[in-house]
Amino acid sequence: MAEIKKVTLQSGKVRYRTVVDAGRDENGKRIQITITRDTKTEVKNERSRIEHQRSAGTLILPSNITLGEWLDQWLEYKRRDVEPTTIRTYRLALVHVYDRIGHLRLQELTEDQVRDCIDDIVANGRRKGGQAGTRLAVSTAEGVLTRLREALKRAVVRKLIAESPAQSVRVSLADKKTDRRERPKVKPWTAAEVQRFIAGIERDRLYAPLLLSLMGLRPAEVVGMRWSDVDLKLATLETANTRTMIGNVTVLEKDTKTEAGERVLPLPGPVLEALKKFRARQAREKLAAGEGYMDSGYVVVDEFGRPRNTRHLREHTYRLMRELEMRRVRLYDARHSCLSYLAVNGVPDVILARWAGHTSASFTKRKYVTVDVEDMRAAATAWDSFHSGDRKAPV
Repeated sequence: MAEIKKVTLQSGKVRYRTVVDAGRDENGKRIQITITRDTKTEVKNERSRIEHQRSAGTLILPSNITLGEWLDQWLEYKRRDVEPTTIRTYRLALVHVYDRIGHLRLQELTEDQVRDCIDDIVANGRRKGGQAGTRLAVSTAEGVLTRLREALKRAVVRKLIAESPAQSVRVSLADKKTDRRERPKVKPWTAAEVQRFIAGIERDRLYAPLLLSLMGLRPAEVVGMRWSDVDLKLATLETANTRTMIGNVTVLEKDTKTEAGERVLPLPGPVLEALKKFRARQAREKLAAGEGYMDSGYVVVDEFGRPRNTRHLREHTYRLMRELEMRRVRLYDARHSCLSYLAVNGVPDVILARWAGHTSASFTKRKYVTVDVEDMRAAATAWDSFHSGDRKAPV
């Protein structure tokens, strides 16, 4: 054990100093911490604390790494577990944090600084267009906070910090109320609106692919589907391939996002018939195009066999909505309408989650199932019976 030395400063003040062994870093280099205090007792106490925490595996070594530098390391670490498109989404979300508090030392970051950062993101976070510097959607700010919490939680695991300063930070209630008032959410279509849309697009060339979206498939699953994934005899399809977009420009082809996403679904009768007709139509188009036809094997292709991507499908759908004078909703939100319809009509939770490609039924119901006023008519009918006196006597 190193001795405690007496140190006299230029001012004449006396202090006491020692060096304590704190183990080795990831490269095997010996780590030593210098302790300087006003009294020998303070030096001894600090040395005991460090030695105890080292023995218990809870010692946090001093580090000058900034929050921004740690976020860079965390994003590299996440590349092992998530898709490139997801990493891009994470980085775009965290740019707000980089700009505001990325320069701060990670070990000096406080809960107040994180809270002030989130408050400022909500108030002034918009970065593009004529509205730059104005309010950002609360949902976007919450996404930023989720990623920041995850990164700081990892810093705790790596013993860079003792606890996460973001763990208890939330978007303020006042900001949530303002957001609900100024930025009302676009509700997914009701079942009646979905039925109206289906009736209106029956003669559209992409009728069959759109029915796939309207039965709960993700847009990337629809455009990534190959005819080899569809069994027209058994009336099933397999979602094993996706074609998603990076920055709405580059197509990324990959397998499903999760293991649960890779699933085999039975085809409803109308969807099966529409796919058979679409397959026959593509055969005629291939014959007409001759050598100019690209035999790509995908289900969603144009008249010359060229694969379509999610942007093409989205723009095509928006055009149809305008022509039918229907309110515009995201094609992805058709999943909400589909899964809500299945849930309200008694499909068991385990089947609902499997149909959606989720591992958790509670997640499916929490994020995708919405109850419309018409879905509650049965409850109103039950009250009719109550008021009419048609009820069982209490036991």
